[in-house]
Amino acid sequence: MIRVVVGSLAEQAVEGVVRPVQSDFSPVSHASRDLAAAAGEGVEQKLSRVGSLPIGGAVMTPAGNLPCDFLIHVVVSSTDEAQSTLTVQRAVQNGLRRVSDMGLTSLALPPLGIGVGMTQPEDAARALCELLFNHLDEGETLEMTLVVSSPYEEEIFSRIVRELSDQRASDT
Repeated sequence: MIRVVVGSLAEQAVEGVVRPVQSDFSPVSHASRDLAAAAGEGVEQKLSRVGSLPIGGAVMTPAGNLPCDFLIHVVVSSTDEAQSTLTVQRAVQNGLRRVSDMGLTSLALPPLGIGVGMTQPEDAARALCELLFNHLDEGETLEMTLVVSSPYEEEIFSRIVRELSDQRASDT
C-alpha cells in the first residue's frame, strides 16, 4: 500500500525513513538536512565511520532521536555527478533492498526526483511511484508513505498512486 501525506519526514512514526544524500552523506534537500538535525550527532558519527558511498548506494543506520527506528540513506548524487532520474532510481532500488533485508513493514520517503534541474514533476512522480509499485509487486508487504511538502505535490502523487493502483487491480 502506498499513501501520500503532506508533512515532515522527521515526524513520521514508521520503521524506516528514506533520506536522500550525496556520496559523502551531506543532505541534498531541506528535508534531508532536517532529518539529520533531528536524528542527532550519533547518526552523523556512524556515517562518518562509513566514509562515502557510490551513487546509487544505500546504507541503514539507527534513527537516533527520530520517532522511526532506522534511517535509510540513499546516495542520489556526488560532487562529480548531479542527481538524475537514473541516480534516483538506482538509489531507491538499493534502499528498498536494504528495507527488505531488514524485514521492515513501514517506510516513509520524500518525493525523490523532483527538484531543480530534474524532469517535469509529473514525470518524476510517475517514475518514483512505478518503482515503488514494482517493489510491492514482488510480494513485499510494505506500507509506504510518500511525505510531500505541498498540496500541489500531494495532488500529483495521489492521482498517480490511484491510477497505478487501479491499473494493477484491473490487470488481476
